[in-house]
Amino acid sequence: MSQKVAVLGTGKIGEALLSGMIRAGWAPDDLLVTARRSERAEELRTRYGVTPVTNTEAAKTADTLILTVKPQDMGTLLDELAPHVPADRLVISGAAGVPTSFFEERLAAGTPVVRVMTNTPALVDEAMSVISAGSHATEQHLAHAEEIFGGVGKTLRVPESQQDACTALSGSGPAYFFYLVEAMTDAGILLGLPRDKAHDLIVQSAIGAAVMLRDSGEHPVKLRENVTSPAGTTINAIRELENHGVRAALIAALEAARDRSRELASGKKD
Repeated sequence: MSQKVAVLGTGKIGEALLSGMIRAGWAPDDLLVTARRSERAEELRTRYGVTPVTNTEAAKTADTLILTVKPQDMGTLLDELAPHVPADRLVISGAAGVPTSFFEERLAAGTPVVRVMTNTPALVDEAMSVISAGSHATEQHLAHAEEIFGGVGKTLRVPESQQDACTALSGSGPAYFFYLVEAMTDAGILLGLPRDKAHDLIVQSAIGAAVMLRDSGEHPVKLRENVTSPAGTTINAIRELENHGVRAALIAALEAARDRSRELASGKKD
């Protein structure tokens, strides 16, 4: 882990990645950061011992550049970086919807680009990071990206054509679960429970269900059937979910997220 890695545009996800790399054994001296505000850069230096630099300095000195700015800002960042990025630099993009070809067209010919979509559970080392290779990225480049993002959770390689779907399911996925917990908490209050007790019941139920999904090897239908006894409380609740079209609404929501990912790639902001 002696290579220099620079995280450009170090917001929440960038900081989570940075801290995860340090916990995984990366030396702070090998980590560079850039931030829009100088106060933010100094905050990262104080907290992690990393070195704040400009975008240009990062491009010139780092072996790997991890670009974590918003998709709408990526073109401007690449315009700034392009004159200073040699073709042997590995460029990792964390921007939703932006294809590797977007980078390859703006950087030196042959520059290896890897596209990664991670999510906010990176903050607690439980991220799901989906990795795709650009046309010049090798097995070594993909393994290096897995080494970096493996510090904050699980990684999965997919063809780039599947990235927009992964963004809809996993990149945005935590928000759907937070939304569900919010709604269930409100239901608990309606049923007469204090908010804190409703919250604790639902969160622990969610954790338990997630561990069972991960560790049991059972299909979710089987796990649901194990809870659903004839003429019982669960089947009555499931009937209402079906009557209200919850399954169809989820499918439509994920399609909308996928479509928005594609729109971001085309530069559409509204």
